[in-house]
Amino acid sequence: MKSICVYCGSNAGKDPAFIAAADRLGEVLALRGIQMVYGGGQVGLMGRIADATLAAGGRVVGVIPEFLALKEIAHMELSELHVVRSMHARKAKMVKLSQAFIAMPGGIGTMEEMFEVWTWAQLGQHRHPVGLLNVNGYFDELVAFLDKMTDQGFLAPEHRGALIVSDRVTTLLDAFERYEAPDSDVRLKTGQT
Repeated sequence: MKSICVYCGSNAGKDPAFIAAADRLGEVLALRGIQMVYGGGQVGLMGRIADATLAAGGRVVGVIPEFLALKEIAHMELSELHVVRSMHARKAKMVKLSQAFIAMPGGIGTMEEMFEVWTWAQLGQHRHPVGLLNVNGYFDELVAFLDKMTDQGFLAPEHRGALIVSDRVTTLLDAFERYEAPDSDVRLKTGQT
């Protein structure tokens, strides 16, 4: 695995553990020689993880749409920065550059990106791992809801199991290394005949 996309907040959040986790993830990615791909901003957790990766000697590639380059303050000291025309182009470029995907704490944009890339995996559009870095239980309620979706028959157990969740950076990355994508032909049984 040579390149991991990280989705995270353009705000830092209220819990200092979020910043510490961004620092740790950036450091570990650099130490493992894994390029980080992210949304290209220099604010919030986005900027923090980019700075941490760079400070540890890692390579960081940012992808930011033109209209957000000023709002999220494009990070101009990255290894590489792509300024694209739209959010759709941003997400497509980030996926193209990545071999795995991690969502850290963030808001609705982070969730939208994570769910989209996980859906693409479910549909067989890629076979890369997707994970949640569950800092201080940030995703606990989401994980419980995903389990409910599975229990209620809306999410196949194979696809629920494909979303890797851990509160430790190294555990998450080690699980990515062992990851085997589920069969994309898994179909949900709705009970209809």
